Amino acid sequence: MPLHLDRRSFLAGSAGLIALHPFSVHAAANQAHLRLMETTDLHVHVFPYDYYADKPRDTVGLARTASTVRAIRAEATNSLLLDNGDFLQGNPMGDYIAYERGMKEGDMHPVIAAMNAVGFDAATLGNHEFNYGLDFLMKSLAGAAFPVVCANVAKALGAAPGGDTTLIDPYVILDRTLTDGAGTRLPIRIGLVGFVPPQIMNWDRRHLEGNVQARDILETARALVPEMKEQGADIIIALSHSGIGAAQESEGMENASVPLAAIEGIDAVMTGHSHLVFPSDTYAGYAAIDAQAGTIHGKPATMGGFWGSHLGVIDLILERDGNGWRITGHSAEARPISRRNEDRSYTALVESDAAVLASVQKEHDETLAYVRRAVGKTNAPLHSYFALVADDPSIQIVSMAQTWYIKEMLLGTEYEDLPVLSAAAPFKAGGRGGPEYYTDVPKGDVAIKNVSDLYLYPNTARAVLVTGAQVKDWLERSAGMFNRIEPGKPDQPLLNTEFPSYNFDVIDGVTYRIDLSQPSKFDTKGELINPEANRITDLKFDGQPIDLEQNFVIATNNYRASGGGSFPGAMDDTVIFEGPDTNRDVIVRYIVQHGTINPRADANWSFKPLDGASVLFDTGPRSQTYLDDVQGVVIEPAGNGPDGFARYRIDL
Repeated sequence: MPLHLDRRSFLAGSAGLIALHPFSVHAAANQAHLRLMETTDLHVHVFPYDYYADKPRDTVGLARTASTVRAIRAEATNSLLLDNGDFLQGNPMGDYIAYERGMKEGDMHPVIAAMNAVGFDAATLGNHEFNYGLDFLMKSLAGAAFPVVCANVAKALGAAPGGDTTLIDPYVILDRTLTDGAGTRLPIRIGLVGFVPPQIMNWDRRHLEGNVQARDILETARALVPEMKEQGADIIIALSHSGIGAAQESEGMENASVPLAAIEGIDAVMTGHSHLVFPSDTYAGYAAIDAQAGTIHGKPATMGGFWGSHLGVIDLILERDGNGWRITGHSAEARPISRRNEDRSYTALVESDAAVLASVQKEHDETLAYVRRAVGKTNAPLHSYFALVADDPSIQIVSMAQTWYIKEMLLGTEYEDLPVLSAAAPFKAGGRGGPEYYTDVPKGDVAIKNVSDLYLYPNTARAVLVTGAQVKDWLERSAGMFNRIEPGKPDQPLLNTEFPSYNFDVIDGVTYRIDLSQPSKFDTKGELINPEANRITDLKFDGQPIDLEQNFVIATNNYRASGGGSFPGAMDDTVIFEGPDTNRDVIVRYIVQHGTINPRADANWSFKPLDGASVLFDTGPRSQTYLDDVQGVVIEPAGNGPDGFARYRIDL
């Protein structure tokens, strides 16, 4: 009987009819339905909780995903639950275990305890599993009640991948029993092989260099898949902690899941790493991909979002083929745990699994105490009240951390001798957020939860390669924050209210002034409108006028580097480094490593004097506390602004 998929709803019956979403599957007597479930990029998110903001969050958490798993197990006769990596690091609970509690022999890592409670069948390693070192990794894996595999990380390389001494098992073949459409139980051997981006050797060089080596994903797969077939695997599933990228193969690919799926013998691909969802319209138009059907090179694939946001699901219809099995039909989906509403709020679609919450309740409570406790000190207040008119400490600390991180990541690369600049913008700067919507961390102790006040978004760190001319135009784009100011005229409005503060990048590592008498070179969307405009003046690097031909590296985030805001020099083709770490994590690491930070603004930018002109701007009323600390500009109170804001004047 051929596979039949439709969108009607069926109930489980004695003949093996299985209730599915979005499809229903009819399995015949010689057929079996197997449902594969995938989590990926959990990053220690077990509770539906944002530790940075210190409040519950309906969009994350393995405990929520586990409820979907439980429902699927109840409706599917045959199922398998797999994790695609990046489970050990990525939120304050992970840092608490690594930096505070530690992992001794016999200790149980909380995310492993939670995964045991859910009942995973197998997992692979992601790149973040290496962030805390190999000793921490191996002690954590020791508690897993399921096999964990990774094929392309070796303690010693052989002549070919099959001869490597791998860090952990490269693959596993699970002996399982399937119930077919007639209720007959039949054996099957399911092969699972795992892969991680070889870029781990750069991202975690300090932990890995001299200890392990990483092979190319595709080279490794081509060697091991036939070996798995020889050992009796009926079907082979690739656990690819590698994103969906180009179809064209290249050596050492980070995002290799498309050419991986093309390898003969691989039957299905679980993907991750990119923190995206597949199938989805995100991948419409990609070569070799059907974004609606959820296939790569015609083979079923899924990517289950990140932090437990989705459960990837692949349905396979298997038919007996001699003594083995072959796939005769398939479908794929990604089930969310929450729904975004029209007002941008979220509604939870499932409740948390109580057993999973209980498995890490102690560590959750300890993590709350950890994020509320100081992990460092700042000898200057961190506030954004004046971030749009003067160099600012809340931006300074982000730039200091980004510069530190990117310099470390570029060591040993062709870019390590280039000057590293840093671009950062104020996220909390009033506007529509109101007069209280500002960063405000007083001098003294800094807790981890304060980092969300400094950096609102879960961006990841990136670096772009630009010229001195592009540095200037990057700043010209930023200078669209300001209205054009007429010399000799008092009390003109300074800020362009249509320009979002997150596009006001300050570049640290150079000095410059902004000539407000000039028109903006770019409009609010980044379109070039005044090619001859030159708001950015006296642009210097190392005290000398910047060389427009010189190459620079700018540390930034994935949003900006991928074209967000349309900044000159910040497009995908200029990216030289894509970090595995969020900018928030970079800031936390920087504070933890340095203990006491000194983020005092150094006034590397200011306004060019304009005789007789003055400007007005509005900010939060608590700004009065920090008025005397502002560097590079003289600011005086000018009464009350609208809607509870305070108004100030700057004489240019």
